[in-house]
Amino acid sequence: MNEQTAVGVSAGKRKKWSIRKKAVLMIVLAALLLTGMLAAGWLISPDKLAVNLAARNGQPSLGHLFGTDWMGRDMLARTFKGLTLSFGVGVLASLVSVIIALLLSLLASVHQVFDTVVTWLIDLFLSLPHIVILILISFALGGGFKGVIVGLALTHWPALTRLLRAEVLPVLNTDYVAISRRLGRSRFWIARQHLLPHLTSQLLIGFVLLFPHVILHEAAITFLGFGLPADVPAIGVILSESMRYLSTGMWWLAFFPGLMLLLMVGTFDMLGRHVRKLADPFHSQNG
Repeated sequence: MNEQTAVGVSAGKRKKWSIRKKAVLMIVLAALLLTGMLAAGWLISPDKLAVNLAARNGQPSLGHLFGTDWMGRDMLARTFKGLTLSFGVGVLASLVSVIIALLLSLLASVHQVFDTVVTWLIDLFLSLPHIVILILISFALGGGFKGVIVGLALTHWPALTRLLRAEVLPVLNTDYVAISRRLGRSRFWIARQHLLPHLTSQLLIGFVLLFPHVILHEAAITFLGFGLPADVPAIGVILSESMRYLSTGMWWLAFFPGLMLLLMVGTFDMLGRHVRKLADPFHSQNG
């Protein structure tokens, strides 16, 4: 029995190590791919985005891998600039959403009244159509960067807040929290010293997993005309503009930007899933 137990423990350790190695490898590959995409956007010079009527409506070629648009602008340059812009918006909006989720989950741990209010807010936001709220907030704030970021930040915190609240509740019943209470520590001190360190890994994973949703929703409302201004090379703007030319056979105007957007979103989703596996190798055996 002892030998069988030892073999089982050894096999479990090998499996755990194998999962960790695969997760680390995928995280490195995803990080390199994202870094390459962002570096390409940052290093593109402004003259690549300039109007060149002599080269307008050009199909994909060696000189213009993604073709050119109706004004002769290089679609490869516009696409990577748009991805860089979407990345910045996604990082900022996801960060604000994570902060909101953290504050609300800690607030819910302070008193039962606050927990009831936070739970009610979570249920309220989750019960309403997501994209509709996002459009309304962005429209009310006049669109643009401010409207998009505020709208994204205020609509992506509920699911993460519910998860963090579920992580907080068991910690409140632990012995060391009970000892802190007997020593006269305040609820805010307990939240800062005991709960916040426990949520660090969940916050990181939540941030990475929020990012793909934020980018897709930013592109969606920009495509519908309620997001970023039309004078910036955002992916949503590019896709919206391309709709007027698809019927003329200029398929590359929407195909390549849409494909690169899906690639970035998929890469970040893969990054988030493997970061979660690295934090908890047996959290999910699928994917």
